[in-house]
Amino acid sequence: MHLFTLAFLVALAVTTLAHLWLADRHIRHIFKHRGAVPAEFIGRITADAHLKAAAYTAERTRLGMVETVIGAVIPLAFTLGGGLQAISAGWTRVLQTGGFAHGIAFIVTVAVISGIADLPFGLYRTFVIEARYGFNRTSLRLYLLDLAKQALLGLALGVPLVFCVLWLMAISGDAWWLYVWIVWVAFNLLIVTFYPTLIAPLFNRFTPLEDDALRGRIERLLQRCGFRAQGLFVMDSSRRSSHGNAYFTGFGAAKRIVLFDTLIARLAPPEIEAVLAHELGHFRRNHVWKRMALLFGISLGFLWLLGYLIGQDWFYAALNAQTRTTAMALALFFMVVPVFAFLLQPFMSLYSRSHEFEADAYAAQHAAASDLAQALVKLYQDNAATLTPDPLYSAVYDSHPPAAMRIARLQPAGG
Repeated sequence: MHLFTLAFLVALAVTTLAHLWLADRHIRHIFKHRGAVPAEFIGRITADAHLKAAAYTAERTRLGMVETVIGAVIPLAFTLGGGLQAISAGWTRVLQTGGFAHGIAFIVTVAVISGIADLPFGLYRTFVIEARYGFNRTSLRLYLLDLAKQALLGLALGVPLVFCVLWLMAISGDAWWLYVWIVWVAFNLLIVTFYPTLIAPLFNRFTPLEDDALRGRIERLLQRCGFRAQGLFVMDSSRRSSHGNAYFTGFGAAKRIVLFDTLIARLAPPEIEAVLAHELGHFRRNHVWKRMALLFGISLGFLWLLGYLIGQDWFYAALNAQTRTTAMALALFFMVVPVFAFLLQPFMSLYSRSHEFEADAYAAQHAAASDLAQALVKLYQDNAATLTPDPLYSAVYDSHPPAAMRIARLQPAGG
């Protein structure tokens, strides 16, 4: 057995077992503490709501454990099982040629098969778990329509990007990875810029905020913070789910504030103001740019690594690929990277949680900390988010700090 084959198998096994062990810890910890509402939430969260959150979180985590197992089987089937090689050979027989057409067809096929493998989990999560706990409001027709739109959008954006990447890899010599990285950065910036006006409306309806009192409150908040937005919009999220949220999106003149209609229905105006102040904190502390810079830096390192591996015969042989093409190298790399990148997960989560604390602190300076705390309690209750996550599980996966920790920090700020 090739040394890299052994390393891949060991890493895959360790990563899979770590995911399963952490998930099991999380479930056991939640069940251990489901019998009593945490002291800091007594009077704010009912016992029934606490039990519901425990059951809901456990079910989602169990489904995630099954996804973890399937997520280990798929890269094995594609690599050592010969799946990628079979797909490549199949397209060679169909097209009777290699080149860009073969590479694009190969990568699209791999993406479609991976998407089909994920589909049962999405259906079960939406129409069983979300429906069981009263969150799902989408129909099967709307779900499939969204899926079709996502697939067509993926093809419309992905095929030209894949062609550009393969073309650069073919003509740019050993420095191809740098040029591909530049294209990747530009592509992501374009998507972020045009998402609010061109992509998001394909899936949801956005209407100007009509509540004059709430609009006035938000505009005064924006004025205090020195922030300009293109508009305040309400999104019809209730067509699909009862979960509530709010977000800022876009850059420059395309910045806009989006409120879920479910959020408006649940929170009081001062609480909505506090939630938006938190989102403003992300912008004012440059969290969006910092996260993008981090991700772009990591992607540059990965592309440099691929630039080395693409010329190594052992890389293909160790993963059972006889066809040595740029498209095959890309597919192999993206099968292998998540296995070894698991160690980055806790650090990425820690970085994200630090930004959430900073945004909370900013919100407490420009709105009432007590309103933000109350909004968080309502959102945790409405989303059935557990108040008692396993600390280690939370440290590894959670991009947001636990509710008790966030609210404890806000209380001194609120006086």
